[in-house]
Amino acid sequence: LNVRTNGTAVLRRDKKVQQDLVRDAGLRAVRQAAGSNLEEVEPFLRNESYPVVVKPVESAGSDGVQLCHTYDEARQHFLRLSNARNQCGGINSSVLCQEFLRGKEYVVDQVSRNGVHKTTMVWVYDKRPANGAAFVYFGCVPVDSQSPEAQLIIPYVRSVLDALGVKNGPSHGEVMMTPSGPCLVEMNVRAHGGDGNWMPLVRALTGYSQVDASVDAYLDEKRFGELPDRPPSPFRAAGQEVILVSYSRGTVNSTPGFDAIRRLESFLYLETSVEIGSKVERTTDLFTCIGSAILVHPDADAVERDIRRIREMEENDELFVYEAGGGRVGGGELFRSPSVLNQLSFSSDLDAVAEKGDLSPSAAAPPAAASAHRRVISSDRMDIFW
Repeated sequence: LNVRTNGTAVLRRDKKVQQDLVRDAGLRAVRQAAGSNLEEVEPFLRNESYPVVVKPVESAGSDGVQLCHTYDEARQHFLRLSNARNQCGGINSSVLCQEFLRGKEYVVDQVSRNGVHKTTMVWVYDKRPANGAAFVYFGCVPVDSQSPEAQLIIPYVRSVLDALGVKNGPSHGEVMMTPSGPCLVEMNVRAHGGDGNWMPLVRALTGYSQVDASVDAYLDEKRFGELPDRPPSPFRAAGQEVILVSYSRGTVNSTPGFDAIRRLESFLYLETSVEIGSKVERTTDLFTCIGSAILVHPDADAVERDIRRIREMEENDELFVYEAGGGRVGGGELFRSPSVLNQLSFSSDLDAVAEKGDLSPSAAAPPAAASAHRRVISSDRMDIFW
């Protein structure tokens, strides 16, 4: 058909294949083992230091991802995932076991044409333990393209795209900034997700979006060539996506918290599938989050005040009024994760990596022995460029 494509020879959705190709290219990749039966991953689970991450080879939104602190926990989760149906509708024919990467997780959104990669946004995920899950999304925060983190991550991710043979179209790369430098979590050869709720936020911050750049990459070589190599610094405004987290469950009778969010000073719009009559569960992944609030304002302090107010409403169970029998767990106590993750100081580590400028595997620390719903968007803001 003579269309612009990346070909089909590489199984790029397979997270194990991604890591193998990245490692073969001489870049830092995660230690891992995958298989359809436990015997195939047994040596890894017996010798890798804990905790380890066990997850489907193909899925999304933290579906099936679990941080396992012991061999028995990893074994049980492996068997639970094996041949089970994931949230994307497929069957887990293989399960992936990986080293636990300690650090902050970043996202680099890019658009490519004929192997020329242009960065449209860098983000850092706000992920925390909650509701018994280790990796709950609380937000997606834009990162200045001239920051020390971005200066390391952008060239690494472009090298990952080259290793995977991605030459055309949008990409969404997730990378952990470890004490020894960036390491791929996974590469998605698609645009940033979230039903596009981030587009007006990005346009307000930079003047264009990954979708705009993708259209140019496919249809207008000249305009693609005129796009900047990376987003402008500083941003034109302050803002972020605040992912809403539920600590309670039940059938929704009313949504007073949503009304309060819409009145916030920096409110742009609210995306949610929750309405009166909806059944809400405690949030453990993107599939059980209760929506996203997009905040944008010229004043960064206004955005921070509004984020604090949203978190207060979540903590105090003020977002919803439930029918009888719903609400908090255990007589008013919020359900929290028992896991305590190692917290590192990344500033000194980042400085050390930046000084070395080494993105190769040798820079990494050596291994240690041992119900999709219809989305509703609402906003009365007219001052943002869509």
